[in-house]
Amino acid sequence: MKYEEARTARAWREVDLEAVVHNAAWLQGRMGPGCRLMAVVKADAYGHGAGPVARYLEEQGVKAFAVACLSEGISLRRQGVGGLILVLGYTPPEEAEELARWGLTQCVADEAHGRALSAAGAPLEVHLALDTGMHRLGIPAEDHGAIARTRALPNLKFTGTFSHLCVSDSARPEDLAFTQAQLDRFYGAVARMAAAGLDPGAVHIQASYGILNLPHQPCAWARAGIALYGVYSREEDRPNSDVLRPALSLRTRVAALRTVPAGEGAGYGLAFRARGDTKLAVVTVGYADGLPRMLAQAGGEVLVRGVRCPMAGRMCMDQLLVDVTGVPQTAPGDVVTLIGRDGGAEIRAEEVAARCGTITNELLSRLGSRLPIRYCP
Repeated sequence: MKYEEARTARAWREVDLEAVVHNAAWLQGRMGPGCRLMAVVKADAYGHGAGPVARYLEEQGVKAFAVACLSEGISLRRQGVGGLILVLGYTPPEEAEELARWGLTQCVADEAHGRALSAAGAPLEVHLALDTGMHRLGIPAEDHGAIARTRALPNLKFTGTFSHLCVSDSARPEDLAFTQAQLDRFYGAVARMAAAGLDPGAVHIQASYGILNLPHQPCAWARAGIALYGVYSREEDRPNSDVLRPALSLRTRVAALRTVPAGEGAGYGLAFRARGDTKLAVVTVGYADGLPRMLAQAGGEVLVRGVRCPMAGRMCMDQLLVDVTGVPQTAPGDVVTLIGRDGGAEIRAEEVAARCGTITNELLSRLGSRLPIRYCP
């Protein structure tokens, strides 16, 4: 991705790096003694730009980062990011030499993956993934034999052990009980490893909602993802006294204005029908930029000159119609905000995601490479 100034862009993202640092500091304060923040910057830092975000956090003292795949880890190294970079996802054993070359720490997804990585012959630092109930990646936490066999493999230097909580975002009694069961399985496996003379290394199990909702955990790291960017996965998760600061704004421009007489339609399928004489703004963003196509017909709104205005008709690949009848001073070149603040008004990512029946994690990570990023500071 090319990170460029957005002064003349048709649509762009703005990322407040100080907001990311603020969120990192607040989340760090939620962690127990000896536990440090691991910044999750996968999916291009959830659409915020992984390299610049990671470099800025590193300057502020963050020493560990997590990515989803090998290519994301290599990209960080090429952009000058040091420290621990943990690949949370599966990497084919054929790529073991690249992991070693770039100094990346690889997760061992299961016993077979560990054997294959070991057989590749490259000396690797790895973290052992344990399955505590999500049934995604990891050796089952109760399979002591598989854990012992994997830990004995040559060429693998085990420096950490981790798992992932799958319902820590929920306060339902059954989910609270399941989360506690996952914690018990995890710490039980870690204790058995230590008793067998196998150093578990740096342990970690909390992601964003684990940090937000659980008491202090006896871990070395906690993996902050969506919360690091000042956003909650769902609108209903936002507390009344929210201290996190959203870091990303999404903006575009008015390209042209059209007056549509009462009764006429506009856009594909003539899906918009003017009930009265209507002033439409053509704005230069669309679903090819990563926005959900359904947003316009799901009640989506934008901010124009600090006023909420409804989207009109169907979203196009590269353009969008907005009803600006209530903002008669609208002019070509005006900035239009899809996510973020304009004056005293704000549209949050949680609101946009909710309209589309999804979560902010998906919404933000889909924002496309056609959207350059302007960083502040």
